[in-house]
Amino acid sequence: MGALAVLVAGCVDTVSGGKTGGVPFIKDSLEGRYERPLDEVFGAAKEVVSALGVLNTESILHSQTNAVKTVEGKINQRNVWIRVEAVEPKVTAVAVQTRTKGGGVDIDLAHVIEKEIALKLGAR
Repeated sequence: MGALAVLVAGCVDTVSGGKTGGVPFIKDSLEGRYERPLDEVFGAAKEVVSALGVLNTESILHSQTNAVKTVEGKINQRNVWIRVEAVEPKVTAVAVQTRTKGGGVDIDLAHVIEKEIALKLGAR
């Protein structure tokens, strides 16, 4: 008798405030913190996405308590969402989230993007 595997797929929240199809309950994002102002980190995030793939949109989330800017793009046929949030005047948090076309996770790519942002900031 054959076995039947059931894959539970649904919608997951993105770090940029939207929703996307995907398998829930799987770690799909990483966070880093930098002692840099929000606009400098946001600029580095945009540069990294543009250098590694395609920058689709950038936005400002006005409904948040802290200043929050987001970047969305595609790298290696993966959807990428980046949230850049000022947590203190000189400390900025960056959350990087990646999903495959089928809704799977590519945490290794999220790690690469987060480290590339750190390297960009170190070069400034």
